[in-house]
Amino acid sequence: MRDARGIRLKAPHFDPWLPALTVLLVGVGLVMIYSASAPRAVSTYGSGWHFAARQGVWTLLGLAALAVGAAVDFRLWRRAAPVLLLGVIAALAATLVPGVGIQAGGARRWLGAGGFNIQPSEVAKFVCIAYMSGYIVRHGPAVAAGSAGAVIRPLVLIGAVLGLVVVEPDLGNAVAIAAVAGCLLFVGGLGWRYILPLAGTGIGALALAVVLEPYRLTRVASYLNPWADPRGAGFQVVQSFLAFGSGGVGGLGLGQGRQKLFYLPEPHTDFIYAVIGEELGLVGALAVLGLFAAFAWRGWTISRTCPDLFGRYLALGLTLMVSLQALINMGVAVGALPNKGLPLPFISYGGSSMLVNLFAVGVLLNISKSRVGRW
Repeated sequence: MRDARGIRLKAPHFDPWLPALTVLLVGVGLVMIYSASAPRAVSTYGSGWHFAARQGVWTLLGLAALAVGAAVDFRLWRRAAPVLLLGVIAALAATLVPGVGIQAGGARRWLGAGGFNIQPSEVAKFVCIAYMSGYIVRHGPAVAAGSAGAVIRPLVLIGAVLGLVVVEPDLGNAVAIAAVAGCLLFVGGLGWRYILPLAGTGIGALALAVVLEPYRLTRVASYLNPWADPRGAGFQVVQSFLAFGSGGVGGLGLGQGRQKLFYLPEPHTDFIYAVIGEELGLVGALAVLGLFAAFAWRGWTISRTCPDLFGRYLALGLTLMVSLQALINMGVAVGALPNKGLPLPFISYGGSSMLVNLFAVGVLLNISKSRVGRW
């Protein structure tokens, strides 16, 4: 392949680091899901492989989604995003309809059939990022100028998504979507004098959502002082602390953790990082943190070197989607943040999260083929 001047060019190729990091994270996840869930799976389903096997199926489906994301030109998502956003809003509304949405743990977050459920709020994260990226490209000058119409228009649709997600209720994913959308607006040129009022409005809405639900107020209180009620509201965080403390530097050894034995709630989902800390120790916990940091670096590099403006915003948004969620999950596990109920990407048990995150990796790989400059 040669350019117009006859100079030989290298054929475009995918970023080699991103898939390697993803495989490592997924591999760690499958191993830790089995280790964290086996005792409960045996007592409930008669097989220690119940959760790990189901996650394996979702991983295979996710790898197929990754292949699709890598094969499809990323520019397609700019054209498809408005339609997809309306579809996501309809799917989120459907989860709230009795007999249509699947209820579990007091929440209606899922649609599904045949034993496999999909969480529309997970899909909404990708669709909102694609929509916001395309919108900022189309209306960049007006957004940068702080035009009320240009800024409010996309926020109405994103706000509809956020409202439906909060009602499910799923405050964690709502916060993640809002944070990434705000970051994209800022990177798109919206100044601080507009960002700060938007951020203030978002914080106010978050505070209202907390105040209106007693269990959320309890979570905030337990975050501020989990030891005030170690057997009640602070139980999850206290058990997570005990897991990290028991693991020390080198860990108790894979499969040897004790907090997962009916002490640590949700050891294979929201608090799997605590199981990592107990069984693999500080070394293992830092290694997982390092893998996510490296993932963020590769995603940022893909965004920075993409010559297409939509690709830059899309890559940045998808990188933030994974990295911010990972940071929140790990922050909750170590007691630095209130419990948000967000899974650890690629590692926690959860089919929808795995499917969407692996698809996002595929899209990032497709964007990486268009890179320019040094890597």
